[in-house]
Amino acid sequence: MILASQSPRRIELMREAGFDARVIPANIDETALPDEGPFDLVERLARAKAAAVAKEHAEEGEPVVAADTIVALAGELLGKPADETDARRMLHALSGKTHQVATGVCIVRDESVESFVDITDVTFYELSHDEIDAYVATGEPMDKAGAYGIQGQYGRMLVEKIDGDFYNVVGLPIAKVVRALSRT
Repeated sequence: MILASQSPRRIELMREAGFDARVIPANIDETALPDEGPFDLVERLARAKAAAVAKEHAEEGEPVVAADTIVALAGELLGKPADETDARRMLHALSGKTHQVATGVCIVRDESVESFVDITDVTFYELSHDEIDAYVATGEPMDKAGAYGIQGQYGRMLVEKIDGDFYNVVGLPIAKVVRALSRT
């Protein structure tokens, strides 16, 4: 099996599920298309990643799993922060609100292709300026969509509740992936 991702969180989730996947990240253009919604974007990117890696690296019968995760607030895509100021902006926007985390997943095995998008609602506590500054100072939000990681030491303190798959918010709805792998 190939995991078309270099995300340490996805690699860990796959290994914890018993898969010793080869890790081969895809190199694709991740720019959103004009008028493309965030949920369409993550599915398209997952499909493109899986197809690119399968074409170049997969052996016959070898499944390729690819994923892409985004954070959306009221339809606005919140990617990885450009800098600490951008991280603070995102965290202020998320404070006290419910947003969506969507992971697009695609599994390719030979001619078989299965893709889906899993969406989880995440509600943040109201965050003070001091709480946001302290969190950003840890460096934890800097490489994560929406400027937070729910699994992080500090990121988990931001979340009041979730409705959906916790592991989807981490970056891979692993139970759904395992079930999809059994079908392809």
